[in-house]
Amino acid sequence: MKKKEYGVLGLGKFGMAVAMTLAESGNSVIAVDMDADRVDEAAQFVTCAMVADVTDPDVLENLGISNLDCVIVGVSTNMQASIMATILTKEKGVGFIVAKAENEIHKHILEKIGADKIVFPEAEMGTRLARNLMGGEFVDLVELSKEFSMVEMPVPEMWIGKSLRELDVRGSYGLNIIGVKRGDNLKVNLDPEKPMGKEDILVIVGKNSDFAKIGVEA
Repeated sequence: MKKKEYGVLGLGKFGMAVAMTLAESGNSVIAVDMDADRVDEAAQFVTCAMVADVTDPDVLENLGISNLDCVIVGVSTNMQASIMATILTKEKGVGFIVAKAENEIHKHILEKIGADKIVFPEAEMGTRLARNLMGGEFVDLVELSKEFSMVEMPVPEMWIGKSLRELDVRGSYGLNIIGVKRGDNLKVNLDPEKPMGKEDILVIVGKNSDFAKIGVEA
């Protein structure tokens, strides 16, 4: 999978977890915070870490923020800083902006100013978000443990028109298809002889390492 370039603005528990998870997977990560200790911690694993004010347009310009694939605005307790950082990031033309909200009012404002995704996470949710960002093939992902995940994903192109029996997903990939969604309907009693369609969404459980066998990461 092609690695991407991310920016993380704010290194609280959430921002630090996102930055670490993205960096550990080999992505380029720029991390910014006003707290020097947090920046020093992040500098051990991210591509670039800087002590700076994320509400300063010149700072974001110097970071080359407009060239990043995604920016995560992890500032939330300071609503004004969060809103300003999101506005500036949007103005710089970043393609996808994730912002952490402190409450529903904050969330509503972030939606109005153009954040693409708003979250209310703690550190463990930061890890889940990072994996969803990297796994663009997923409709959703739930970490069952550090080793196992449950994902919803479209039928891989090479599987379309083939049945579960033909594919032998468990034997070939070590993964278990536990359901198939079509629209709002979820079917768990699966016919092993029925060909899978392009419009189907698979619900799969397995080891994170085994998802790589079908060309995706968990």
